[in-house]
Amino acid sequence: MALNPEVFVWARETAGLSVENAAAALGFRDGKSRSAADRLSAIERGDEAPSISVLRKMADKYHRSLLVFYLEEPPRAGNRGQDFRTTAGAPSPTFDPLVDTLIRRLRGRHEIVRNLLEDDEAPELDFIGSARPDESTETLAEAIASRLDFSLESFRRKSSAEKAFAYLRERLETAGVFVLLAGDLGSHHSQIPVSVFRGYAIADPIAPFVLINDQDARAAWSFTALHETVHLWLGQTGVSSAVVEAGVEQYCNEVASRILLPSVDAEEWVGAAAATPDEIAEKITAFARSRNVSRSMAAYRLFRSRLIRRDLWQSLSDRFREEWSAARSQAKAEQAAKESGPDYYTVRRHRLGAALVSLVDRSLAEGALTYTKAARVLGVNPRSVEALIRPSSAAGGT
Repeated sequence: MALNPEVFVWARETAGLSVENAAAALGFRDGKSRSAADRLSAIERGDEAPSISVLRKMADKYHRSLLVFYLEEPPRAGNRGQDFRTTAGAPSPTFDPLVDTLIRRLRGRHEIVRNLLEDDEAPELDFIGSARPDESTETLAEAIASRLDFSLESFRRKSSAEKAFAYLRERLETAGVFVLLAGDLGSHHSQIPVSVFRGYAIADPIAPFVLINDQDARAAWSFTALHETVHLWLGQTGVSSAVVEAGVEQYCNEVASRILLPSVDAEEWVGAAAATPDEIAEKITAFARSRNVSRSMAAYRLFRSRLIRRDLWQSLSDRFREEWSAARSQAKAEQAAKESGPDYYTVRRHRLGAALVSLVDRSLAEGALTYTKAARVLGVNPRSVEALIRPSSAAGGT
């Protein structure tokens, strides 16, 4: 049977791999007459037919079934749910293979988790789809905070924005929402910019998921988590990106910001328009840090409260984004120089969340889940499952 080389290109791109990276992953080697990348390119042009062993490697490295490579044409982009990253009447964002792959993997995990909870006869959560977008943002903010038993005082009392997020995450997980962190496909080559994707929500009444792009600043995670939580209350499954000043995204931003900053003291900002940009940026930095929120979110709330002008908000947002990007690059360089940091399993557990790890641990102990499926949910090799979910016992066995 003739194979369509377009399927090979589609499978590689939706796995988030360049030709060079894919060739290396497949074990191709440079030869005297051509490079490893040239060999893969020949296969993708249809000039060379891959062997069955190469197809099996592609299935493994591209995270696809072997049968996919026998399709007559590439399948359409995976179902993301709604795309909240654009306004009504505007063209949809172009297909991004990294986002599509990330969401496809998440939905695969979600399916397994949902089946586990269904078998366990878990009740449906009453808040999924319980709100309407014409409800006042203040009313919905109060309802969400009440349902989560979220204490703004406790949130702000945490010693860092990351610890404040951990508190909010625990409140969400206690309510039945799985909160995950992911912004790449397992390597720095596949990092997804926040401008492309910031968060994703699966509004399932049995197993609701919230995914946060951890390429964003840690101080922004709480706002994103609450933004996606609003989508859950509205019963909406879909992908979000940066601030959109229209439609449901603006509504979700308004509700999330009201939960974290329910009120802003107008007197504190009298004369802000007359101050210099540096003075305002310094004031917003202190304001945001004391409340464990991002500077961009604080600036947005001030703008929506009509305490600073639109052009000032936009210029401050650009400034904060550039400063954060520079600080992040410097921190990465310093970390690389130290050649130390949290171990792989600690990072992995943090990204997955305690609720998901605990569910997998319990399901394995009860025999409701195989190690193969557990590995799929956790995103690791089956041999690594024990070390991930039971770090103390794994360490004791060495």
